[in-house]
Amino acid sequence: MGRAKADSNKPSEEKLPEWAEHEIKSVQFGDEQVIKRSGYILDTYENDFKIDIQLYEPLPDNRTIIEGLDVPKSMSIGEFRKGFVYEFKIKMFKGDLSAKLVEFLKTKFSLDMDAIYRFELEDLQLMEIESDVSSSPPMSAEAAGNDIDEV
Repeated sequence: MGRAKADSNKPSEEKLPEWAEHEIKSVQFGDEQVIKRSGYILDTYENDFKIDIQLYEPLPDNRTIIEGLDVPKSMSIGEFRKGFVYEFKIKMFKGDLSAKLVEFLKTKFSLDMDAIYRFELEDLQLMEIESDVSSSPPMSAEAAGNDIDEV
């Protein structure tokens, strides 16, 4: 029994040292890069003004999912529609980590990470993909009707 208790304390040994936590919390983000990508909303967090999104094209760091994307308070998250295709205009900020921290994360945690990213939603536009699809069937139905009349 005593051994199990000792094992349960093991994860606390793998905490980040204070210097590493301090560096991560105080990372300086560089200039913003504005990126446009299409995708859809996975989840919304109205009280926190955040959303999770899935992108069709990867960001420069190769991610296709952004969790906790900051939404300006001027936008009404309640009007956002999950599962619909949007074009997102995203501000991406990158904060580089020191060589010491990069090496520490790689050796201690097997984590290959040299920067921290922060994302803010600048704008989004609902894409009208469905309207293209819905306009096709009536045209093909008419064409089929005309073919039948001619035969």
